[in-house]
Amino acid sequence: MTEQYKHKARKRFGQNFLHDAGVIDRILRAINAKSGDRLLEIGPGQGALTQGILSSGGQLDVVELDKDLIPILNQQFAGMSNFNLHQGDALKFDFATLNAAPRTLRVVGNLPYNISTPLIFHLLKNAEL
Repeated sequence: MTEQYKHKARKRFGQNFLHDAGVIDRILRAINAKSGDRLLEIGPGQGALTQGILSSGGQLDVVELDKDLIPILNQQFAGMSNFNLHQGDALKFDFATLNAAPRTLRVVGNLPYNISTPLIFHLLKNAEL
């Protein structure tokens, strides 16, 4: 068993990790990331979408709340030049710190249902990005 699957989803974070390759592929096709894109993945979890997004060549920042997932994500992706990890709460994250040009930041993720509405309002406050 790899380290990434030793981590159990936590109800308090609303975690539900993606494992189905077909679902992951459909989400990645919908995202349709391309080289030159600037993306922010909220809640990368164990990195199911992260690898596919990074493979596109786009610049990817991820925001992960669960401190126990940080070493797993770093082990998988820290050596990639287009990957940047931020440990913190997406509901409090200052998107302006990403230095994205106006209207260039694309936000993606397998979001926990319990934060979807407050997160949309937080993102709307940063719509200029």
